[in-house]
Amino acid sequence: MTAIHLHNLVKRFGSFTALKTMDLDIRDGEFMALLGPSGCGKSTTMNMIAGMESPSEGRILFDGKDMNGVAMGKRGVGFVFQNYAIFTHMNVYDNLAYGLKMRGLAHAEIDRRVKAIADFLQLTPLLKQPSAKLSVNILQRLAIGRSAIMEPAIFLLDEPLSNVDAAFRAVMRTELKHLQRQFKQTMVYVTHDQLEAMTMADRIAVMDHGVLQQVGTPLEVYNNPVNLFVADFIGSPGMNRLKGTLAESDRGLVVDLDPLGHSAPLSPALAAAARKNGVQAVVYGFRPERVSLVGPGNGLALKVTFVERIGARTVVHLGDGEQRVKTVFDNDVGLQAGETADIVVDPGSVRLFDAESGMAIREV
Repeated sequence: MTAIHLHNLVKRFGSFTALKTMDLDIRDGEFMALLGPSGCGKSTTMNMIAGMESPSEGRILFDGKDMNGVAMGKRGVGFVFQNYAIFTHMNVYDNLAYGLKMRGLAHAEIDRRVKAIADFLQLTPLLKQPSAKLSVNILQRLAIGRSAIMEPAIFLLDEPLSNVDAAFRAVMRTELKHLQRQFKQTMVYVTHDQLEAMTMADRIAVMDHGVLQQVGTPLEVYNNPVNLFVADFIGSPGMNRLKGTLAESDRGLVVDLDPLGHSAPLSPALAAAARKNGVQAVVYGFRPERVSLVGPGNGLALKVTFVERIGARTVVHLGDGEQRVKTVFDNDVGLQAGETADIVVDPGSVRLFDAESGMAIREV
């Protein structure tokens, strides 16, 4: 296993800066997801770790050893691309065995490893199949196996599941996590899909426009986003955001949610943090599942605009314009479009953001 340290990493392509001064520690044996929208710099970061691109500034260290100038083939990394990179003129067995043959391993050891990885990835019945005749799903499984069989200390995966169907993605999320645990590799996984990152990663590095926004466990970035971008990007649906103004009341510090005509209470810890911060214009944030329905006149009243029933979950869309809210319930709550719903938000789950900077106001 190998720890990775990115120190003051910068990447420019001409006048365009793809990555801006990134510092990130990836622990020995950790599953780290680089998550963000297209063009955020996550693939550029992975390409520099692999040695396919050279940093414009900064250093990449593996276990403290500077990798700048070290060729990709000497870094001990395995790489799985989005487009498979399979030898279609070979059968499945020969694809899996290719890298081991190039290393000069004995035939018996090659055969042992091929059969072991084929069994793990459920490829054993297909070992004699020509790769050109395989489905997209099997090709991606083969690509992962061909890299994993080399037992690299660092395993890099660049959106490997983006071309496969939804059911297969769900299967492969589990298998990739099992694979990482079996080989105890340091794994870096690039994705724009927050569900993939949340379900597989030990920690997530959220990126946007070449800037590292936040690093933390899936629950840390979900429950305590550092800014409005992370709050919106993480979660499905994302965090609800209502514009408001802080005001003192007989209930303590509240958020006046104009023009909704409702004042929302804050927890004592968050109220203390907001007073210390000194801002007045805020964004009142809360997750869709932290909402309860109450009787008329007892909460924030919003018109129901749409109801999505998704199996055991019901997503209720409320309000319109900038005052839209999504709520998630574990059952059918019986609301219909056109009705009015009164809701209250658990004060302990509320997150406040500075309306001007978009940064979270942290509890003291």
